[in-house]
Amino acid sequence: MNKFRLILFFCFTGVLSYAQNDKLLVSERFPVFPACVNLEDKALENCFYTEVQEFVFQNFVVPENLVQSNFKGNVKVLFEVDASGFFKVIYVNAVDENLIAETKRVFAKFPKIIPATYNGKPEYSKYNITIAIPLKSAATLAAENLAKADILRNTTQQLTELDSIVYHKYNNPEFESHLNIPFSHSYYAQFDAALNQVGSNNHTASKPYTYVEVAKYYNIKQQNEKLEKETSGWWTRKLWNENTVEIKGEDYWFTLNPVLDLQLGRASGNKSVNTFVNTRAINFRGGLGSKLNFTTTIFESQGRFADYYNQYAASIKPSGGNPAVIPGIGIAKQFKTDAYDFPLAEANITFAPNTFMDMQLGYGRNFIGDGYRSLLESDGASPYPYFKLNTKFWKIKYTNTFMWLKDIRPEVTVDKTYATKFMANHYLSWNVSNRLNLGFFESVVWTNSNDRGFDASFINPIIFYRAVEFGSSSKSGNALLGLTFKYKWNNQINFYGQFLLDEFSLNDIKEGDNSWKNKYGYQLGAKYYNAFNVPNLLLQLEYNRVRPYVYSHSEPITNYGHNNQSLGHQWGANFGEFIAIARYHQGRWFADFKLTSAVRGFDFAASGANSNYGANIYRDYDLDRYADSGVKVGQGNKTKFFMTDVQGGYLINPSTNLKLFASYIYRDFNPKENTATVFKESTNWFSIGVRSDIFNWYFDY
Repeated sequence: MNKFRLILFFCFTGVLSYAQNDKLLVSERFPVFPACVNLEDKALENCFYTEVQEFVFQNFVVPENLVQSNFKGNVKVLFEVDASGFFKVIYVNAVDENLIAETKRVFAKFPKIIPATYNGKPEYSKYNITIAIPLKSAATLAAENLAKADILRNTTQQLTELDSIVYHKYNNPEFESHLNIPFSHSYYAQFDAALNQVGSNNHTASKPYTYVEVAKYYNIKQQNEKLEKETSGWWTRKLWNENTVEIKGEDYWFTLNPVLDLQLGRASGNKSVNTFVNTRAINFRGGLGSKLNFTTTIFESQGRFADYYNQYAASIKPSGGNPAVIPGIGIAKQFKTDAYDFPLAEANITFAPNTFMDMQLGYGRNFIGDGYRSLLESDGASPYPYFKLNTKFWKIKYTNTFMWLKDIRPEVTVDKTYATKFMANHYLSWNVSNRLNLGFFESVVWTNSNDRGFDASFINPIIFYRAVEFGSSSKSGNALLGLTFKYKWNNQINFYGQFLLDEFSLNDIKEGDNSWKNKYGYQLGAKYYNAFNVPNLLLQLEYNRVRPYVYSHSEPITNYGHNNQSLGHQWGANFGEFIAIARYHQGRWFADFKLTSAVRGFDFAASGANSNYGANIYRDYDLDRYADSGVKVGQGNKTKFFMTDVQGGYLINPSTNLKLFASYIYRDFNPKENTATVFKESTNWFSIGVRSDIFNWYFDY
């Protein structure tokens, strides 16, 4: 591993070699030590190298702990002689911090010499040196080099382009990049207060954020540095503080990290289950220049969950024999006899051509809103391909998202191929004043029938989708409208909300008979930052209510869903939900608490006259509809839902957001009548594990 790290630094084959200055000029004359004053050309060059090496040999003191351990290795040094003749260290790469400190001490003692010249004028120049431990005199090194030259005398001269690559000290450039910050409610809570100060001209509803958006208000790099542990060894630095592999060169950077989600638990209920999650993944991310960033993560996972979660995953299984869909992840295969194998891949590439705009091509999830839930676009469904265009200017942020989705029901699967559908979203966020933000949302879903493909009619980022939908044909797509708001009462208290309109009939509203056509939902919430003046304590209350038949459509394939999951609220429709959340962090310690109380309405049967009560968004709302009027939230198999979720733990590594945690979930599910898919059950689920917190696990189903 030490060899690998040195290769990533310079890969210089010689003990001493010359590095050109930033102007890519070759000096007419090397810097001159007093002992070399009468020499020229190659002789002066050799004399310079010899004097540098001899001075290091005479003054360098190997740290005692390395002497005792008989350490052998190299110290790579990049240094310059400036236009005044003074030596300056640019970068040192060594396996021990004491070696780095000693190198800097020695180079600070170099005497002033005559600088290099170019066209007769003093010019700064860069050089590199390899210091061999144990130390060797200049004469010894010269003899070794002569021996090597004899061996290579008759070989073809090798190109040195790779050996000339210069690496810089890694300084976490991702925290100022256009890379997406992995969306986790727990992680985002750490900087939510900073982003929601009165008077700030930012836009917090469109998620995930990019690092450059957050950096203006919250210094993640500085906060991570405060959490750094004092370590000296390579392994301990990588465990507690750093990325596993970090490379920074001239205008580019890369990181490579393993990603883990290892959990063990026990869940009781109608069926007691030993639970586990075994996820191993690799994440690669980087930047090329200041405008192009990318990330990709490949997951390999197996797991068994609490019985209620396993049952739900099986209830939304795809066509074709696979046993389940893991919510938020994707289609699962059978693993052993009672567990699932669920691979996953996510990726994103972002190009920001200017300060006003960034374009993203990705495979992942998006979220719109300031709450725990989103009625407009949530991250509870499986990842999907998308193209996103963010435009920010004045008091406006305008987000356009174009998505490629799948319907995996047997009814639409042909020749073992799932049906394709498309979605286009507009979301305009407007900071009306220092305190008030309004957002305007529009979405349309259409299918690939008649080989329609990705309809160019919906590509225009500023067009009104309702007009296009009507112009294409009355049933060409399913359009929804939405409104969001946020009001900053002060720097500690924010209010937020959403209103979703799927369909609306003014005449039926006037009738006051709760027509099924009045398909809408709303959200109201509040956040209290640094609650009761306790730093880093966030309290949140939220209420969500969605009427029956919202998100569904007369053509089920054009519903607001993907992979048998809702792209709005994860529960679909026909519910009212109250959520209370508390989040706290101090240093590397954290704790989260969530309580959910709800009333949900389910169908008693999957088919039959009047059997569709409006909860299942994959049912045709014109087929078997329960009623045309008198439609209310919770109708059908009325179910009381209660859940508490407590989690606490310790942040192992801030760079990778790797956490050691323990969690406890209590869930009480109490329907009016037991059916094949809806039945009374109380569950206690305890888990411990190690997890890279880079996406949201939702277990509240």
